[in-house]
Amino acid sequence: MKWTDTFDIAIALSETHAEVDPKAVRFTQLMKWVMALPDFNDDPAHCGERILEAIQMAWIDEVE
Repeated sequence: MKWTDTFDIAIALSETHAEVDPKAVRFTQLMKWVMALPDFNDDPAHCGERILEAIQMAWIDEVE
């Protein structure tokens, strides 16, 4: 997965961190969790606030 795979990342995060409310996750923690996903393989330098926001919104949609 790459940073732009927001929906795939959201699904993986909802499975990996099912007990977490995605609205309460800070971007710094979100970035660490994304990079720790087993199928994730992208450069941290390619990540920015807009990408993290898109991932968080997709995760919120996935949970709801």
